[in-house]
Amino acid sequence: MNQPAGPLSGLRVIEFSGIGPGPHVAMLLADLGAEVVRIDRPGTQVSNPVVERARHRLALDLKSEAGKAQVRDAVASADVLIEGFRPGVMERLGLGPEELLALNPRLVYARMTGWGQDGPLAHAAGHDINYIAITGALAAVGKPGETATPPQNLVGDFGGGSMYCAFGIMAALYEREKSGKGQVVDAAIVDGATSLMSFFFGVRHAPHLSTARGQGMLGGAAHFYRCFTCADGKEISLGAIEPQFYAEMLSLAGAPEELAQGQMNPANWDDYADKLATLFRTKSQAEWCALLEGSDACFAPVLELDEAREHPHMKARGAYLEHEGAWHTAPAPRFSRTPGSVRSSADDGADVVGRWQAGA
Repeated sequence: MNQPAGPLSGLRVIEFSGIGPGPHVAMLLADLGAEVVRIDRPGTQVSNPVVERARHRLALDLKSEAGKAQVRDAVASADVLIEGFRPGVMERLGLGPEELLALNPRLVYARMTGWGQDGPLAHAAGHDINYIAITGALAAVGKPGETATPPQNLVGDFGGGSMYCAFGIMAALYEREKSGKGQVVDAAIVDGATSLMSFFFGVRHAPHLSTARGQGMLGGAAHFYRCFTCADGKEISLGAIEPQFYAEMLSLAGAPEELAQGQMNPANWDDYADKLATLFRTKSQAEWCALLEGSDACFAPVLELDEAREHPHMKARGAYLEHEGAWHTAPAPRFSRTPGSVRSSADDGADVVGRWQAGA
């Protein structure tokens, strides 16, 4: 594995293997230079080479005393621990925060779960769709008269989960600089998803921003904030909220003049949407891109993943990188002096822990 670079270079992280947001947290830290030792069960294979990149892998039997001893050895020299088991699992293994913080008082012990460490549902099984369901986020997504549409697992696992966990880790590390002490980060997806809904919770009585399906401006009810199908069956997106952007969109697209009046009147939205739908079906996606992309019409084509990689703007930004013959998403965010990097994984976790213990 090539040497880590980035603003987190020198940070030592222990990751207990799992699925969903936990590995994504470790990827974010590793991309920015952290040295991550991933503890796997014996025989575990890489399931996602993108999310599991840049790891030093170490296979341990956590039910054995030898395996637990190796974990404690690693933790003694680590800065951060990430685990995503149900509440109580790490405690039953003798690797809970009380034991490990006693061993290493500077440790930031990050616990990534769906329901959180306590509460009536804490020990129940669940997935992204369940976690965002009870926060009000899922109810807002979909078409009126139909059941809610799961937005992949972006809102829960990654938006409300891994991003908040990573933010919590950084906050705890910052506080450690003042106190010299580590602490437990309880990163629950239900908490993060609730926080993501803060804007809508604050404006929940504003009719234009309702989260009720088929009513809110940002939920696809407005004709100027939705997707349309083109002549070739491909789609485009519009987000022309502000009057000046709306006017530019209408002008460049050659829309009927009547659409210029009453933009913000919900009574017009369905009729105006039908007129725009008819208009956008007259040209292909590429033709609409030639007319609208790069303008202030708040326009973008709706692309599949492989198409996104080839989009000129995404290519110019280097949003996707080729590494050892495979395509990866680029580290984010960007840094002016200490950029992150995509690195390979290696089965050298034991060697890395040994180096940590030696003070190297």
